[in-house]
Amino acid sequence: MDRPADPAAAVADELRTRDVTVPADWGDAYREPHLDPPDGAEVPLPAHVAAALSSRGVSGAGNAVRRAVVAAFDPTVRTRPGAVAAVEAAAEHGPVGVCSNCSVPTLVSRALIRSDLDRDAFDAIVTSTDCGWRKPDRRAFETTATALDVDLADLVHVGDDPATDGGADAAGATAVLLADVSLADFPAWLAERTDRRGE
Repeated sequence: MDRPADPAAAVADELRTRDVTVPADWGDAYREPHLDPPDGAEVPLPAHVAAALSSRGVSGAGNAVRRAVVAAFDPTVRTRPGAVAAVEAAAEHGPVGVCSNCSVPTLVSRALIRSDLDRDAFDAIVTSTDCGWRKPDRRAFETTATALDVDLADLVHVGDDPATDGGADAAGATAVLLADVSLADFPAWLAERTDRRGE
């Protein structure tokens, strides 16, 4: 999924489109922290942008800030080779979900719709902006396991970022990093794991 090269500028353009005044030092305001969330918590980007505007004496009318943020991050999506087969293989062994760090509302759902993946193949979609917790916080993985109705110890989390996705191991689940097991190799890895566990 492509992201804006300059998120602050992309958000500013969409704010102006909605007649929201953009402060002259918007780049600084966007990068500054304005809220004080607990450790591991997600700050939805619309809340951050609204706080950044407020810090400069600007308020967005109605839902303009949220709509501007959503539009600024409208995704162009490319499906990774092997992803479809990996999801299909996972579905043969139990419920399948998405656990994503994403501070932009609806972005994950829109990305899935535009991908080659069958959105109906997922039994749960958990995002940090919805559940309130960012990987590697244990609560993000606990929320995912609960949404899938599985024990945390039985959760297999596939991802590409050791710093965030790798947190599944510390949470008591199993992390599978794509640097170690590619999407193409994941079906065989999962079958071997199932055989070892005697399932």
